[in-house]
Amino acid sequence: MGDWEGVRLHVVTGKGGTGKTTVASALALALAGGGRKVLLAEVEERQGLAQLFDVAPLTYAERRIAPASGGGEVYGLAIDAREAMYEYLAMFYRLGRAGRALDRVGFVDFATTIAPGLRDVLLTGKTYEAARRKDARGELVYDAVVLDAPPTGRITRFLDVNTSVSSLARVGPIHRQANSITTLVHSPLTAVHVVALLEEMPVQETVDAVAELRAAKIPLGAVIVNQVREAHLAGRERTAARSGKLDRDMIAEGLKAAALPFSNVLVDQLCTEAAGHARRLESERRARQELAALDRPMYTLPRVPGGIDPTAVYEFAETLTEQGAS
Repeated sequence: MGDWEGVRLHVVTGKGGTGKTTVASALALALAGGGRKVLLAEVEERQGLAQLFDVAPLTYAERRIAPASGGGEVYGLAIDAREAMYEYLAMFYRLGRAGRALDRVGFVDFATTIAPGLRDVLLTGKTYEAARRKDARGELVYDAVVLDAPPTGRITRFLDVNTSVSSLARVGPIHRQANSITTLVHSPLTAVHVVALLEEMPVQETVDAVAELRAAKIPLGAVIVNQVREAHLAGRERTAARSGKLDRDMIAEGLKAAALPFSNVLVDQLCTEAAGHARRLESERRARQELAALDRPMYTLPRVPGGIDPTAVYEFAETLTEQGAS
């Protein structure tokens, strides 16, 4: 049993550049393990999921994009505000094709421009519908939904849609839809996971986002530390490297033992690199302490030189599973 038993909606956010799309994809694969069916959705119109899994661009129609361990399946969906509006008009106003006709006179652009909160209602509304959808037998279609959400700077406003539309509509379908979404988002069925790097700005944005989410009473999930580099120095060697006091003779002996060319210039370069590595490790240690102080489950994923491919995403899914994410 993983850390998130009972959670149906997993929202993944993080500062731009932290790899939240990669993490969301790995989490979806982890949750789908053991024969489960998971929907992985994106809302930023970047087609990041299609690129990551090397599949054709995603559309508003859900389709299978990856198998998971144990016979599980991950489905993909690109939530588009325009298509969501058409569906919304058909569901609540029974306009059918007339909804698309309205778009020819710029209705969708007009509506989402004068009421920016409406766009978030449309995007989160589709996620809400997928998370609670049942089949003909009355069983849930998806065991979980993973949302590759907007960055940390916008995540609380994006999820707290009832506040966004309170001045737009106090009654009617829009109001009811926003209330339903808000109920789900603030319930134990939801968990917001924040992706961070062990660097100053991503850590600070993570701390700020966690504080905002807590203030909004939106359930927090894990802090997922991405792109963690391997430590090549420990103990006394790390202390000596940081202070510029590494044993030069030992380095020279190591070069000779490895049959590598030796020179004082090379030893100087290695000492300089070791000092930088040691200082970075110390900085990362402090960053990790700040994240640990948030008192949330913390998972770590390694840095992969050369970029991320589908194989790496599957490896990340296994790592998350081992750490208790599913």
